Amino acid sequence: MVELRKRKAPADTAPPPPVKKANSVKSSTSGKKGDSSTNGSAAAGSKVAAGDTITIDGFGGEIETNDGEKVTLKKLVDESKSGVVLFTYPKASTPGCTNQACLFRDEYTPLTATGYSIYGLSTDSAKSNTTFKTKQNLPYTLLCDPAATLIGAIGMKKAPSGTTRGVFVVSKDGKVEAVSPGGPAATVDVVRNIVGGKNVSDSVEKLAEGEKVEKGTEEGKASVNEVEQAQTVDGDGAQAEVAAEVADSAQKLDGGVQA
Repeated sequence: MVELRKRKAPADTAPPPPVKKANSVKSSTSGKKGDSSTNGSAAAGSKVAAGDTITIDGFGGEIETNDGEKVTLKKLVDESKSGVVLFTYPKASTPGCTNQACLFRDEYTPLTATGYSIYGLSTDSAKSNTTFKTKQNLPYTLLCDPAATLIGAIGMKKAPSGTTRGVFVVSKDGKVEAVSPGGPAATVDVVRNIVGGKNVSDSVEKLAEGEKVEKGTEEGKASVNEVEQAQTVDGDGAQAEVAAEVADSAQKLDGGVQA
């Protein structure tokens, strides 16, 4: 007799696990205020370096002279013959800033000999800078930049709200000749080296031109001497011929009288 076996019921298939909702991933660029990827503050904070050529129009925004006139770097450069020197100082009428301003005062004539215009630049008010200028008898204009827009553009802004002592020199065509922090004497030395180098070049050119003129003059004198000598020789020959003719005439007259 064949025994029938009961088949085992198939195991219940486990239901698939529930699908979890994916958490939203926050963007790495949050767009918060001050984020350089959204508001371009990184570009605004970039520093210039010696040898760079900048677009002067709009550079550093609008500032004010100690007399209250609204100006821009472009206006200052346009009014200059060769370019602009800006020396920055933390606070008017303090010992270090007075020393720096007076050094530029005492060397004002040689430092501007090649056509550069000198200006002092700080965050001081027009009143403070005018008092400073009058008391120290400064021959140049002081620029007031309370928002530090130009000071920041040339890389002389000190966090959080100070000013680094230094000097910035830009030529007429927008080339940055120098941008350097330093003490009172060091800032003057930077400008002196730039102006001195240009003076040397000018002197060499003038010397070369002078040598050409002198050489031309000497050649001209030589030509004049040659002409005068030739004229003298010709003159002497003519006088000799006249003298010979007179002598012949005299001899003929004497011969006639004797006959």
